[in-house]
Formats: sequence, structure tokens, C-alpha cells
Amino acid sequence: MADTGSDALPRANLLADCSRCFGLCCVALPFTASADFAVTKAAGEPCRNLAADSGCRIHSSLRQRGFAGCTVYDCFGAGQQVAQVTYAGRSWRDDPGSAAQMFAVFPVVRQLHELLWYLQEAIEKSAGELRVRAADLQTATAALTGLPAPELLEVDVATHRDRVNQVLLEVSTLVRADRPQKSRRGADLVGARLRGADLRGANLRGAYLIGADLRSADLREADLIGADLRGADLRRADLSTALFLTQFQLNAAHGDAVTAIPAVLTRPGDWTSPQ
Repeated sequence: MADTGSDALPRANLLADCSRCFGLCCVALPFTASADFAVTKAAGEPCRNLAADSGCRIHSSLRQRGFAGCTVYDCFGAGQQVAQVTYAGRSWRDDPGSAAQMFAVFPVVRQLHELLWYLQEAIEKSAGELRVRAADLQTATAALTGLPAPELLEVDVATHRDRVNQVLLEVSTLVRADRPQKSRRGADLVGARLRGADLRGANLRGAYLIGADLRSADLREADLIGADLRGADLRRADLSTALFLTQFQLNAAHGDAVTAIPAVLTRPGDWTSPQ
């Protein structure tokens, strides 16, 4: 049985630390020329902006140079885990023979780290037997991230995610019990006019909120796991106690200095205007 009083993996390890990575997201992942990326790049091909020291040559002007997608992405600390733990500090440049394997391992660990992020919140917001189950799954998930590379590639992430999701659903139901709302799970709310809406405790799991007007909306205790917030307007909205919100989702949305967000997340740098 897990020790529910401590983290299986400290939350700090679930925050991206690019200084301890090898630019894995800049090499392993593909992207296509679009509003988010100025060019097309294949998986395994280093981004043209990646420097020899694994830093980004245009980091301070990514959005202006057409690479807004880079400012949105979050690896949940998978980059440094793969770089420093799985491969013990040996980069794909140091060991070209391991490069393909490393690039395949990275997205697996990224998915597991995302689950660890949700499980930590589940532990903090539950009690009793449910909290124990969440902690046990956290311990099991953290153990998977420590496997050698060949074993990581054999992990059935989909099945493990289903097990985790069952607990997350139960935690969500528990937290939202006093705020009954019509379920909008997976709803098509693209461009929806929800300004000032009372969405406290709403089930918005997997909802498509692309470009939605959520200005001044109350999203406390709303379950936002998997919700697509790209381009959503969150100015003056209250997400202070929203469930399972991630940095990735905030980075993809628009907000301001007044938008209330959970303490464990960071206000995106472009959310400067109070208007």
C-alpha cells in the first residue's frame, strides 16, 4: 500500500527543466507548417532553431517568428527524466546509435508524467480508500518511468491510462458532488459564447472549447481534463480550483493578469493585460 502522505515523484520533477534536457521535444516530435509552426519538420529531425548546446536560438521571439506551438508545449518534465535518468546524461548527439530509441521513449514517458500530474492532484483532493488507490497508482506510474528504455517501449500506456482515469473520474465526481451541472463531456463548444457563465463543477472533460468566449466565467471545480482550450478567451475567468488543468492548456489559451489560476501553475508570459 502506498504512503499517501508523500509524493511518489515530487511535483517539481513534473515541471519542464530544459537545462537538463537534450532538446528532445525539438527533435523527437514532428510538426507541420501551420499557424503554430512556420515550417514542417519530421519526427527525429532536429529543429532548425536548435543550437548545439540544446538551447533554442530564437527562444525570446518564438511567437513573432511563427513558432507559437513551441511556447504552448509542455513535457511535464519528461525531457529531463529521459535525458538524466533513462539515458544517464548521454545525449542523442553523444550516442547516435540510441537516438531513434530515445526519440521513441520520450513520448511514452511524457504520457506517464502527465498521468503523474493528474494523480498528484487526485491525492490532494480525495480521502480514505480513494486517496489510497490514487497514491498506489502514482507509485506504480512512477515506477514505470524508471524502467530501462527497452522496457519503457513495451509499456501498454493506453491500458494504464484507463486504470488511472477510473480513479480520476471518481475524484472528479466527489469534488463536484455539491455543484450539480449538466454534463458537457466531449461537447462541441468551439467558439461558444460563455462570457460570465456559471460553470462551477461542470463536467467539461474532453470538451472542444477552441476559441470559446469564457471571459469572466466561473470555472471553479470544473473538470477540464483533456479540454481543448486553444484560443479560448479566459480573461477575468476564475479557474483557481478547476480540476486537472495543465500548463499546456493555459499556454494555449488567452488570459490576463486577472485570470485566476491554480497555485501550482504558472501564468503565461503573454497574459499581461488586465483588460
